[in-house]
Amino acid sequence: MGLDKLIGADKIPFFPPEASTFAREVDVLYLVTWGLTIFFLAVVVIMLAVLAYIYRRNSKADRSHPIHTHHGLELAWSIIPMILGLMIFVWGAKLYADAYKVPDNAEEIFVVGKQWMWHIQHTNGIRENNTLTVPTGRPFKLTCISQDVIHSFFIPAFRVKRDVLPGHYTSTWFEATQPGDYHLFCAEYCGTEHSRMTGTVHVLSPDDYQRWLDLNGSQEKLDPKPLRPKTVEQEGQEIFETVGCANCHTSDDTPRAPSLYALFGKKRQMQNGEILTVDRDYLRSNILTPNDKITAGYEATMPVYQGNLTEEQVIALVAYIKSLGTSAEPKPAGGEVKIRNGKVVKPTQAPKPTTSDTQGGKL
Repeated sequence: MGLDKLIGADKIPFFPPEASTFAREVDVLYLVTWGLTIFFLAVVVIMLAVLAYIYRRNSKADRSHPIHTHHGLELAWSIIPMILGLMIFVWGAKLYADAYKVPDNAEEIFVVGKQWMWHIQHTNGIRENNTLTVPTGRPFKLTCISQDVIHSFFIPAFRVKRDVLPGHYTSTWFEATQPGDYHLFCAEYCGTEHSRMTGTVHVLSPDDYQRWLDLNGSQEKLDPKPLRPKTVEQEGQEIFETVGCANCHTSDDTPRAPSLYALFGKKRQMQNGEILTVDRDYLRSNILTPNDKITAGYEATMPVYQGNLTEEQVIALVAYIKSLGTSAEPKPAGGEVKIRNGKVVKPTQAPKPTTSDTQGGKL
């Protein structure tokens, strides 16, 4: 029996339903904190009332030997609350850490917040607006970014809330446990239509979710069947080639630009000597404003894409670059990547760029 039913919240909704693996633990901590607060409030109020009655004006209470110091009492009311407070802190810190320690087997979903809607993109290419469809029993990682101002992605039934920031990726995860439809809110004031920035999380059984995937994200059978969308990596590859990245970034380092193969997670040295890790934020920054931080050994020749690419396009580009040199890589222009004996065999190098090619650059 869930805590919502135990305290009657299934009939009077003081609590949202418990629909994720986090929900029960968060609710227990919440109720324990409330219980301790009410207990100590009751102790203070009762003692205040009793002492006020005993030592009221004109009472016959003995006031001839007032107690100015009682070390035992002072230690008790200092140490006991301190221990309880530390226990609550450690308990809460563990829950907080668990909420942001994404399991290795979590499937990734991209979230873009914009005034005033949520854009959801699954790695298989299915897109949703103001809805999120997931199955029970599988962990999902949310990689979030804002296109304009600060938002906050909040699913009360999952006890999951994460700030969605412009210019910086944030992430959290969840595993749904109960099929149903649940509220999705923006929990950070983001402008005049903030209250309308809502949505629905559809949690399906594994079988229903597979049917949803087979219908390419449609809730009902359509004739003709919707075309299977491109995966995020495939879309990123298309953008990579369309905007001219492939003219300079080939399978090997060149004097014009470094290779992006197997780059994700590596360390890169900048011209100023700074050492940076190639993560999503690094790639996003170097795509949109490449001249801010230039890789050592290269010139500032890459064009600026700030304002020319949407956040959805940047997410796709980053996903494609992350896949380069791995078994998940789509087939690039220069040939197919293969894995032999656990090592990446790079494709044939693309043709050398000519002077008529698009300007090059570096990442």
